[in-house]
Amino acid sequence: MAKMIKSLRKQADKAERAAASSLDPESSAGLMALAKGYRAQADMIKSKKRRKAR
Repeated sequence: MAKMIKSLRKQADKAERAAASSLDPESSAGLMALAKGYRAQADMIKSKKRRKAR
């Protein structure tokens, strides 16, 4: 699980960097949305992991 969370966060970082370097506003917005989705997935996995540990 930890590897998956770390991988999703890395993908989010890559998408954010690509969005920052993109000159096209639509592409940039799409990449930022993708990064937000990756972070949301990582957060959800982490919260489920915490609930199981209790």
